[in-house]
Amino acid sequence: MNGNTIKSRLLASSVFAGVAFMASASILATAQEADPAVDTVAAPAAEDTTARQATVYVTGTRIQSPGVVSSSPIATVGRAELEVAQTVEVERLFKDLPITVPGDGQNTNNGTAGATTVNLRALGTQRSLILVDGKRMTPFDVNGQVDVSAIPVNMLERVDVVTGGASAVYGSDAMAGAINFITRQDFAGVEVDSKYTVTEEGDGQIYDIATLFGANFDGGRGNVTVSMGHTDRKPVLLGDRELGLFGIATSEGPNEGGAPASPEANCDNPDTTAFSSGVGSTTTIPTTLDLTGGSLQIRNDGTVGPRCSRFNFNPFNYYQTPQQRYNAFTTARYEITPNIEAYARASFSSINVTQQVAPSGVFGNVFEVPLQNPFLSDPARTAILGQINTFLAGNPAVGFDDVGVNDLNDNGIFDDQDSITVPIRRRTTELGTRSTSYDSNTFQILTGLRGDLDNGWNYDISFAHGESDRTNTSAGYSNVANIATALNTISADTCTTPGGSTTDGCVPLDLFSTGFGSITPAMAAYAGATALEKRNYTQNVASASISGPVEMLTSPFADSPLQFALGTEYREESGSTTPDECLKLAPTSCLGGAGGNLLPVSSSFDVIELFAETIVPLISGKQFAQDVSLELGGRISDYSSVGQNETWKAGVNWALTDSFRVRVMQQKAVRAPNIGELGSPITTGLGDASFDPCSDGNPNAIDADLAALCVATGVNPALVGIVGDIVSGQINQFQGSDPNALPDAETADTFTAGFVYQPGFNLGPLQGTTISLDYYDIEISDYIDAFKPQEVLDQCYIVGNLEECAKINRIGGSLATAGSGVDTYTTNLDYIRTEGVDLVASTGLDFDQYGALDFSFYGSFLMTQESLSKEGLDPIDCLGKFGNDCYPTPEFRFQQRTSWSMGPASLSLNWRHLGEVEIQDSQKANTFDGFEKIKAQDYFDLTGSYQINDMVGLTVGVRNLFEEDLPVVGNEAGSTDANSGNTFPSTYDVFGRTYTIGLKATF
Repeated sequence: MNGNTIKSRLLASSVFAGVAFMASASILATAQEADPAVDTVAAPAAEDTTARQATVYVTGTRIQSPGVVSSSPIATVGRAELEVAQTVEVERLFKDLPITVPGDGQNTNNGTAGATTVNLRALGTQRSLILVDGKRMTPFDVNGQVDVSAIPVNMLERVDVVTGGASAVYGSDAMAGAINFITRQDFAGVEVDSKYTVTEEGDGQIYDIATLFGANFDGGRGNVTVSMGHTDRKPVLLGDRELGLFGIATSEGPNEGGAPASPEANCDNPDTTAFSSGVGSTTTIPTTLDLTGGSLQIRNDGTVGPRCSRFNFNPFNYYQTPQQRYNAFTTARYEITPNIEAYARASFSSINVTQQVAPSGVFGNVFEVPLQNPFLSDPARTAILGQINTFLAGNPAVGFDDVGVNDLNDNGIFDDQDSITVPIRRRTTELGTRSTSYDSNTFQILTGLRGDLDNGWNYDISFAHGESDRTNTSAGYSNVANIATALNTISADTCTTPGGSTTDGCVPLDLFSTGFGSITPAMAAYAGATALEKRNYTQNVASASISGPVEMLTSPFADSPLQFALGTEYREESGSTTPDECLKLAPTSCLGGAGGNLLPVSSSFDVIELFAETIVPLISGKQFAQDVSLELGGRISDYSSVGQNETWKAGVNWALTDSFRVRVMQQKAVRAPNIGELGSPITTGLGDASFDPCSDGNPNAIDADLAALCVATGVNPALVGIVGDIVSGQINQFQGSDPNALPDAETADTFTAGFVYQPGFNLGPLQGTTISLDYYDIEISDYIDAFKPQEVLDQCYIVGNLEECAKINRIGGSLATAGSGVDTYTTNLDYIRTEGVDLVASTGLDFDQYGALDFSFYGSFLMTQESLSKEGLDPIDCLGKFGNDCYPTPEFRFQQRTSWSMGPASLSLNWRHLGEVEIQDSQKANTFDGFEKIKAQDYFDLTGSYQINDMVGLTVGVRNLFEEDLPVVGNEAGSTDANSGNTFPSTYDVFGRTYTIGLKATF
């Protein structure tokens, strides 16, 4: 723990202690405090029987006794908030919470996994543990993430979010915290809820219908509740919005005069822009040959010249991905005897999500092309020969191999009987768009026994089995392997090499005679590809615990005894990915534009754990000490993968009065590496970076020191500043588990301190007031991740760190050629840290016959958000920043809701505020001045509801009521998954004003 961390925690503790003492002198209320984390709903009782008290779920502790209050700060989204939000899945709730940044979801297109994930505190989706009624959910893939769209909203009573490492209570993964979805208990009747959402443009429709059936039986001893639902989400293309129609270069600024200029007539093709506009990808149409000494681009008449066009890839992508989702969720319980209750939960979801990007092609893939290729025109052949021979003559130190010449006739001269190996760029627009369909089927079955023992003790024994099966289908891609064969030909009818070898079934491919239309249907059939990948995950969890009071251990100053919980848990997880042969093909699979290849993953681990927890009442009923208790817990885990580790927690819960409570918690949490982090082989992929410092895209002068580093990393001295830049802010990378440094478990040191003020009396006209303020500091050491490509480039070419330079692998001096890239292996990095303060408040006003007003506020003040990959490198500071390494991370975010209700009618206004952010310092030099900051955004959502009669209610909502302008930053301001359509569509409201209407019937 560094000195700044210690100072921050001491300061926070002092502040909270001071507030506590000052408040205790002025707060004289003695009303009983209501514990918001305890739900004691009573089921309907049969004649002459006692009503059953529902199971108590207290998030943040295993001690499940009425009156227990966790020392950890817990944010709760109750059923009322779920109703008024009119969301069809929980994704929107978490995106709006000020303690999250977007995970995967409906506005993630290029980079989606076809799932919905939650990223608490910007610490990563794999560091948020997802629970249902305190039990783990099954991950959807080898990266250990849970798809929360499988949870039906109509089954939820509330959602608890506990801040800080909760590993001592729940085990691995709870580093940022745990999210506990609490289901409705003992529901009886029928509920049908339908919703329809549409944007003001009339698109982006979301249709949802959810039904809930429940029945109590045997005099209230049993209950079965069944939820079934279907959601149909329609897509919205970037091309459906003016902002998304054309790409905007982050370095250049807005496209002056609207649409960028079109190419010259002899270069103009569908979806292309003039090369000089800077708008679009250099993988375009007609074909470009990235020859040594400069690129040559084919013209529509078959001649060649300098680059003349770019490809506008924007309009094909989605702002909102389409989804078809079917859910079924069942809970059941039956009281066998007064002390034994059997319970079960079963869930099933079938979800299909499709992402779509611009047409495929060849993206700098290296191919051998004979100069006698029949589709090369004489002017093109002459230009190629002239450029290469001129370059060779002017650079005597450069040989044939350096420029890709294959001297087939062995005459020592590059002539028209030879071939050239060259990176080629060409969109295969004739094949249509690229897409990947994610078909996911997930189920989990949980059964258990719980009940009461003697002397106030209770027990809980359960077993859960879950499986996820996914099929990812990639279609519309070019087949790079087949294209290589189809280009290496001297015949227009058969694929015949200069050496006379012919490949049966191959159709020669014309990329050189003209622009769009040169690829015939027969060529497209041979040059196209569809690829499949299967993903499977299985999880088994067996757990048993007991908890209750230890009467003999009672403090002489307290009224209640020590509460104790003891338990064990066994968990085994296995996962695999099975790509087809196309996806395995190195270096970038057979798919053109897939970004990389995939190799099979198959691994498993198991863990057995022992845990204990105690809450020790120290003082009760005394002045300034109405209730003082100590909370302690520990867990020992033995992993088959990383061995044994220990976690613990220690906290104090101090109620100075019945209305004012102070809580402090220190925890050590551990996350063991998941299957993907342990067992992923080295493959290629795409990362994010600003530019290649050794390329023609470097906006700065290349001095002698930088040139020397470029040469040391594989650039021919004659090509420094000449080699082509990376494309569209994407850089090739080699990724996977570092075989020489497999990751060990990561460890979190978590500290929280805060207070809750909940007076039992009215504060003037205000009623039901609650205020909580909590400081948190989470530092994860040895966190499992990979170096960012930009870090490697900066450390090599700016700092001169030769160890980082060794991670750079060039081909022909280029980082844009397929097979080149930067090593970014998964391993243990130094630390990641977040620190801040959360403020939650609610109150209300009663106007008698004129209804009531309720106010709520949830704000987060971020103080630290940074990570460090390795000592000696510069930390990545994301506080108030956005960029390739940072989602937009404002220092201040809040959500404030004002609701009025009177009889059957209600009206609610929700104000969402996201503070100003600015581009990361490392990206400022290459960012247009007007794109360096995103101003604070304020959104207002209005919802009205009316209960038509006892059974039917109508709700109408407008999101982004005042249609806040969407921030514009171009397409290279952030990571590919987050920055799309010239903005950050998952962070900011991309559709302007949207409308939702809901109708619910209850019988």
